[in-house]
Amino acid sequence: MKTAGTAEAAPRPGLRERKKQRTRDALVRAALELFTTQGYERTTVDEIAEAVDVSQRTFFRYFAGKEDAAFAVQDMTEAHFVESLRARPPGEAPLDALRQAVLEGWDTINEAVVSVVPVELYLRMLRVIESTPVLLAAHLRRSLETEEQIARLLAAREGVDVDADPRPRLAVAAFGGVMRLTGRQWSTGEDFSLEAIRALTARYLDQVGPALAGNWRTPGRS
Repeated sequence: MKTAGTAEAAPRPGLRERKKQRTRDALVRAALELFTTQGYERTTVDEIAEAVDVSQRTFFRYFAGKEDAAFAVQDMTEAHFVESLRARPPGEAPLDALRQAVLEGWDTINEAVVSVVPVELYLRMLRVIESTPVLLAAHLRRSLETEEQIARLLAAREGVDVDADPRPRLAVAAFGGVMRLTGRQWSTGEDFSLEAIRALTARYLDQVGPALAGNWRTPGRS
């Protein structure tokens, strides 16, 4: 019985739902393993389905195509970030809220990711996305959609009209640019750990203000 002041626990998924989730997770793991070992373009839907011992038809029950499988974990992490941003204190400045949401997201993302794939496999997949033109183009398209969602969330937090006030979209454009730069720099480096990308994210976000407002000239140069 639910009493005042207590939250009612979410109902446990039924056997059918848990089985469907296990199948979907297995398809994601198989897809990412194949994409990261033999390449995205050379991997077929049939190979992914065969790795999980299901039919191609079953694959298409869960994904519209290879692209959806490739971005399945990233979609989950972005949704995790949006929820983290939604939970930030209302008095926090917009850029501070974005910074804290993404950094705290890196702190907690391990638990969310490992429920589907090993973190190391997820990080390798990020590198594949950055180095595969068709995936990079899809990533940019998807990022624009996510950035619009975040801009509208920021506008709602601040009580402004996102279509009349440019600041939410400007803030998110700067933030999104930093995140894309971070991903590219990390993917071409030597340390592919979660700690490395988190540290790089923090360092680049901390430089946004000085980079935009500061004087870049070396003292003594005209």
